[in-house]
Amino acid sequence: MIEVQGLEKTYSTGSVTTPVLKDINFRINDGEYVAIMGTSGTGKSTLMNILGCLDKPTGGSYRLDDTDVGSLDDDTLSHLRNRKVGFVFQQFHLLERATATRNVMLPLIYVEDYPEDAKKMAEKSLSSVGLADRMEYKPNELSGGQQQRVAIARALITEPEIILADEPTGNLDHKSGLEVMAIFKRLHQKGRTIILVTHEQAVADHAQRIIVLKDGKIAEDRRVEKQRDPDVELSTLAGGEDEQ
Repeated sequence: MIEVQGLEKTYSTGSVTTPVLKDINFRINDGEYVAIMGTSGTGKSTLMNILGCLDKPTGGSYRLDDTDVGSLDDDTLSHLRNRKVGFVFQQFHLLERATATRNVMLPLIYVEDYPEDAKKMAEKSLSSVGLADRMEYKPNELSGGQQQRVAIARALITEPEIILADEPTGNLDHKSGLEVMAIFKRLHQKGRTIILVTHEQAVADHAQRIIVLKDGKIAEDRRVEKQRDPDVELSTLAGGEDEQ
């Protein structure tokens, strides 16, 4: 699904150039669950923006479903992004005055033909993340974990093949973070390609594979021998709460 060869990204300000990504090479197959890991400043968010068609490389190539992303104009890039990729961010980016349902419907504005059953689609997407009883709630009436689940439902409404998640548990407590990871686990089991950007080893260990960035280069690309299971950890947490 994804093939990156000799990928580079350099930012220029006047005569000053700052290389951020240097000679990045990897492939991600359809249905893989991959974590891109690194400390702040290693280039992982820049790489995510390129993979999500929000930015273009300055060198090398990025092919998505055999399409050379770097050769596309902005309109075609936007169409590809809206059709193929769903985004989940650390900051939930919800409209404060809109209900959960209205927030989830937002990506449909950008599809070629706005669906007549948009509201039903949003309700189905919210139900899939366990928020059937919170559809008319506004963000300030929801917990952080619930807001992130609304954001996931929003990412899912266009039925994208790829979910790109940038530090999705960064603003959540431990239990809420595990609940979000449990949703990603289910999405992966249903065949979605999940690309998770994180600086936390404990979060990366939920994936099948970890790509580690250091100083803009790939320092490591390895399979996870034993994935963490969020459902097991949630069950353990629940057991501890019952005992108390």
